[in-house]
Amino acid sequence: MDKWIAAVQKELDIDVTVDQEMILDLARDAAHGVERKAAPITTFLLGIAIACGADPKEAVKGLAELARKWPSDK
Repeated sequence: MDKWIAAVQKELDIDVTVDQEMILDLARDAAHGVERKAAPITTFLLGIAIACGADPKEAVKGLAELARKWPSDK
């Protein structure tokens, strides 16, 4: 995974610290609490929010809580 992240950062010409566990936990919460395809969309929107100045840990905390409380249609 580290090699992939390094390659993606090189391709995008960025250098940022990536908290893999935090992102994967959020993706899991979105996939299980909402629906599977919510995982990549949620992490994409998280990235946009962080790029706009949101605190990563606070943003993840809020999104994870939202996903866990999301009503189930099952």
